[in-house]
Amino acid sequence: LTQQLDIIAKLISVGAPTKVWAASLGGFDTHANEKGAQSVLLGTVSAAVARFLTQVKTSTHGKDVTVMIYSEFGRRVAANASQGTDHGTSGPMFLIGEKVNGGFFGEQPNLENLVNGDLEVTTDFRDVYSTVIEKVLQTESERVIPNWKTRLNLLNYK
Repeated sequence: LTQQLDIIAKLISVGAPTKVWAASLGGFDTHANEKGAQSVLLGTVSAAVARFLTQVKTSTHGKDVTVMIYSEFGRRVAANASQGTDHGTSGPMFLIGEKVNGGFFGEQPNLENLVNGDLEVTTDFRDVYSTVIEKVLQTESERVIPNWKTRLNLLNYK
């Protein structure tokens, strides 16, 4: 992940015209012995993103960078027999950057009000995507997410 973000930071700093960059880190499909694996993986993400943000901050384009971190799948609340968790319906998303309105968006999940063993979804990911598409990419989200109308006050792009 660090190597991928290092390359992206360099490309941003030289003004590459690309509007969206993607980097990924595998290994989060932790169905067994999750506590140790998650700790290492989240530490890797934290260190790589911190380094990336430090690199782009010095760039003339740094103020325009918004980082979106998400997982392609959520996790269940309860541990399985192998001290891991199975796939669930909800997962966190993180937005980072100078133009991100800080704070927690959505409702705190209620661990006592599960839906078939999963966290209840409180914010639809399409709300976040549509906001990012319009504010960061300056594109009508209708072109990407047809008939989606909800936007969130996540970003202070003009």
